[in-house]
Amino acid sequence: MDFSWNEEQRVFRQTVRDFLARHLPADWESLAHGPGSASQTAFSRKFCAHLASAGLLIPHWPARWGGRDADPWTAFLLAEEMWAAGEPRGGQYMNVNWIGPTLMRFGTPEQQARHIPPMARGETLWCQGFSEPEAGSDLASLRTRAEPVDGGYRINGQKIWTSYAGEAETCFLLARTAPGKGGISIFLIPMDTPGITVRQIPSVIGEGDIHEVFLDDVWVPADAMLGTEGQGWSIVGAALSLERVGIPRFALAARMLDRAVGKLKRSGAFVGGVPTQAARAKAACDMSRLCAYGIIDRRRHGVPAGPEASAARYATVLAERAVAEFVVEHCPDALAGGDPMLLAHHQRAIVAGIASGAAEIQLNLIATDLLQLPREPR
Repeated sequence: MDFSWNEEQRVFRQTVRDFLARHLPADWESLAHGPGSASQTAFSRKFCAHLASAGLLIPHWPARWGGRDADPWTAFLLAEEMWAAGEPRGGQYMNVNWIGPTLMRFGTPEQQARHIPPMARGETLWCQGFSEPEAGSDLASLRTRAEPVDGGYRINGQKIWTSYAGEAETCFLLARTAPGKGGISIFLIPMDTPGITVRQIPSVIGEGDIHEVFLDDVWVPADAMLGTEGQGWSIVGAALSLERVGIPRFALAARMLDRAVGKLKRSGAFVGGVPTQAARAKAACDMSRLCAYGIIDRRRHGVPAGPEASAARYATVLAERAVAEFVVEHCPDALAGGDPMLLAHHQRAIVAGIASGAAEIQLNLIATDLLQLPREPR
C-alpha cells in the first residue's frame, strides 16, 4: 500500500494549515478548553463561517449543497488538521461529518432545504439525543417515547451526556415509537420547543460540554420525523459509521505527545525508560491512524464501512489513553494549569471510550461482527 500523499492532497493540507495560522487567535489554546462552552461556541460560529467562505468547511459535500464533490480523503485530511489544532470547529464537526450527510440521504426535500444550508454556511449547532440514564451505548434499550397525536407526536423522556445541548439550536433525537429495535424513530427538534429543559452536568472534561435533556409533553409535527416510523435503527447505524472514523482524535493525541516529549527533553527528563513509554504511545497513535486510513480507503472505493469501523474506533481509544497516561505520569504540572492544550487533550481523552459508543460496546461488535466469535452460552 502506498502511504504517500499526492500533490493535490499535500497542497490541500498546507492550505488548511495556513488557514489555521491566520484565523486561530492568540488565546486559542486557553479557549480550546470546554468545546461546548458559550465562549468556544461563539468563536466556532465565526470560525466556521470563515471556513465556509474559504471553501474549507464542507469540500466533500455534493456541489448542490455547497461542497465541491471532493473525495473522502479530502474530508479526512481536513479533520486531521482541525483535530491536531484542538478542533476549532467545536460541535459543528458533527454537522460536517455525519448529520448533514445523513439528512442528504434520508431527509425529505423540505427537511434538507431547512437544515442543510445553515450547516453549509457554518451558522448552526446541533446536538444528538441518544444516551439515556438506562440506555447509554445500548441504544436499543432507550425509553424516551413518542406517542402519535393529532398532527404529530408527543414526546416524553430524558437524555443524558448530551454534548453541546446548552448552545445547540436543533437536536437529532432518538425516541421509541414501538417495542424493539424496529420501534426506534428519529426526530429533528428545535431546542427551544416548549417542554425541553436542559441542565448542564458539572464535569472535569470541560466547561459546558455535557448535559441532561428532559422532554416533558414535547409536541412535534409529523414532518419532524427523519425517515419513516421505525427506521431509526438503520439510519443511526449509517450515521455512526461516519462518526466513528470521522473523528481523528489520534491527530491531537500525537501532537500532544510530541509536545510532552519536547517539554521533557528541554528539562532533561527524557531519560531512562521514558523514551520507551513515549514510543509505545506513538505506536498506538500510528496504529489508530492506519486503522482509520483503511476505512477511508474503503469509503473512497465505494465499499461501505463494516465492523472494521468499530476496530478503528477502539484503536483511537487506545491511542488517547496511551498519551493521556504518559502525560499524567511524566508531565503532571500540565494538568495543574501548566499547559492548557495538554489539559484539554487529557479532558477529551477521559471520554474517548464513551463518545460514539462505549469502548466495551465496540469490543462486543468486534468480537461478534468482525471476528465472528461465538457468544458464550448463559
